[in-house]
Amino acid sequence: MDDYVILTVTGRPGEADAALKARLTAFWTHVLRTRPDDYEGVYAEATRFGRAADAPSRQYFVSPDALDAILAELGAAGIDHEPPDRDDLYSKYEASSPDWFQIDH
Repeated sequence: MDDYVILTVTGRPGEADAALKARLTAFWTHVLRTRPDDYEGVYAEATRFGRAADAPSRQYFVSPDALDAILAELGAAGIDHEPPDRDDLYSKYEASSPDWFQIDH
């Protein structure tokens, strides 16, 4: 069974959800084109934005094997994230509808 870490990506203080969504779309397009094997490690995306202080946030189920590469790409893109808890693992069955969207690879 595959296990996943929850990665919470955060926007800038005061940033609108739509602005973070646009930045994330560009980010994931870049990852898909340049690191397809690591993109395969992203299993699901939360269907709704959350809030982290005064900023929008979005959560992802990421395989531990792909996590370091995704974190490096986020840093290079200037996208913030909360520190992931690598010991808190979830099965793919916990990423269910309507709260999660499974990414089609």
